[in-house]
Amino acid sequence: MKSVMVIDDELDVRDSIKRVLDRAGYSVRSVENAEDALNELDASPADLIITDIIMPKVDGVKAIHEIRKKFPAIRILAISGGGNFGVGAYQPGAITTTAYLAAAEKAGAHLTLTKPFESKDLLQAVETALRAVFH
Repeated sequence: MKSVMVIDDELDVRDSIKRVLDRAGYSVRSVENAEDALNELDASPADLIITDIIMPKVDGVKAIHEIRKKFPAIRILAISGGGNFGVGAYQPGAITTTAYLAAAEKAGAHLTLTKPFESKDLLQAVETALRAVFH
């Protein structure tokens, strides 16, 4: 059974991802911040990390850097919905979700997924990350 760690500061997001992956047969742990994730990984590594990018304290890009450095074999799926604004809330110069996810890829994420996403898209991304050979 493949193990997955979900890092997201939003409880409902963590719980939703955990439920989908539990039903698909994965062993899933979830944590609310990158600091806790790094401590848990020291004790018990995972096959895959799913991390949000925009989080308090240590953001997802910094977390990806640390995970890649300490645990190069762990696959990483970065998720983000940050920077998405409705027409009325658009802020000129705002960083887009695409930019956040591009930064995550540059930091070492194997795949990215834009929130919100469907369960089938999450499962497909997880399977791809776990099966593919990345360089």
